[in-house]
Amino acid sequence: MHLSPLERLWLCETIRLREDQAGPLDDSEINRHVVVGGGDFRQRLERRALLLAERDGQLAGLQHWRQGARLALLLLGVVALLSGAGLAFAALGDGQRPVNVFWALGSLLGLHLLTLFGWALSFVLVGDSGAVLGRLWLWLSGKLARDAQVAQLAPALLLTLQREKLARWALGSLVHGLWLLILLSALLVLLALLATRRYGFVWETTILSDQVFVALTQGLGALPALLGFAVPSEVLIRASGDSALGEAAARQAWSSWLLGVLLVYGLLPRLLLALVCAGQWLRGKARLRLDLGLPGYSLLRERLLPSSERLGVLDPAPPLNAAGSVSGTPSPSDGALLVAVELDPQRAWPPVLPSGVADAGVLDSREQRQRLLEQLARFPAKRLVIACDPRRSPDRGTLALLGELARSATSTRVWLLAPPPNEALDSERLGDWHAALEQLQLAHVDSSPLGWLETGHD
Repeated sequence: MHLSPLERLWLCETIRLREDQAGPLDDSEINRHVVVGGGDFRQRLERRALLLAERDGQLAGLQHWRQGARLALLLLGVVALLSGAGLAFAALGDGQRPVNVFWALGSLLGLHLLTLFGWALSFVLVGDSGAVLGRLWLWLSGKLARDAQVAQLAPALLLTLQREKLARWALGSLVHGLWLLILLSALLVLLALLATRRYGFVWETTILSDQVFVALTQGLGALPALLGFAVPSEVLIRASGDSALGEAAARQAWSSWLLGVLLVYGLLPRLLLALVCAGQWLRGKARLRLDLGLPGYSLLRERLLPSSERLGVLDPAPPLNAAGSVSGTPSPSDGALLVAVELDPQRAWPPVLPSGVADAGVLDSREQRQRLLEQLARFPAKRLVIACDPRRSPDRGTLALLGELARSATSTRVWLLAPPPNEALDSERLGDWHAALEQLQLAHVDSSPLGWLETGHD
């Protein structure tokens, strides 16, 4: 799944919010892989968030949100096209009655101008230009995604965008884009109706004088006239106040005036604002960075960028031996490794190993486990045998260790050791081991797998 830089930051913010609300996540294995991968602190934070999101389902939720957002945008686009067509039909009617030009103009531009004024007012006073359409799109995207993880992603997205005040530009681009689609649909349908039907145009008033309509018509038509649209003459305007004129020239003048006013005061402002918002969105998105000073990120610095790594190795590590420390580092090409977990000290260990097989000793302490896992993170084993004593119960900690070790090797087998002489295994406990290993999907054997460990086959 390809992720944009914004989506990577979004996942980082999602994981940070999760840990703020629910406490630190179980990330020891993932942190080891992140440290081995190198990079600066910001890159390690992004890699950690990506791995945690993939493990816990946020990455799949992001994919579902993408799909829901596209579907929501498609639905809003269809509604916008139908709404624009409805505005045009409402403005002109069926052609059986004369068209009141100012009622038609109010039908085409009234709601557009009101929402435009509301957007500008909220932008100046509140600093938020999301408007109703933008919030509707966010809500609809979450509903169409049908994923519980989207509930965690939505607030993280808003927090991410608020860093550079990008929410206003992103939602502004969407709002003006949808209104542009509405008005473009209205213009095209209006043009089609005027081309295929014969309309007469009038204006009516009870308390206003003729001069008011003359001045208003010519004032509104001044800018469209610069683009070549016709403006009715004063004589034509006064005559249209009495009845709809039947001359073709009068109908064409009023039609051109109506189209020009819709284009200049409807489409062009929305197009200009959509371009401005899109430009600001692209510029702000390029500047967006993780805020490494947040407490949630500061606490991770030592785990993802250890002091020993930043300062360098001051003293070489002591040589490892097989008597209780992890020893031997598998080669990435022919690495074959034997390791035991919590064996009885009275048991003779290790067995005689074939050539090319390294012994990692017996893992008894947390430090030994951590050290081996770090080695395997850097140099994964090709074949790995984990020896376990089936007389012990398969507790959750041991099983988690087996799973983590197995993920650090290409092929893994668990060796359930035979009991010492004169002792017998508990069949019920052995069954628990078999069930747990099958649930982990780990191959297990009761006889020595050293031949497989040496050659890779039985």
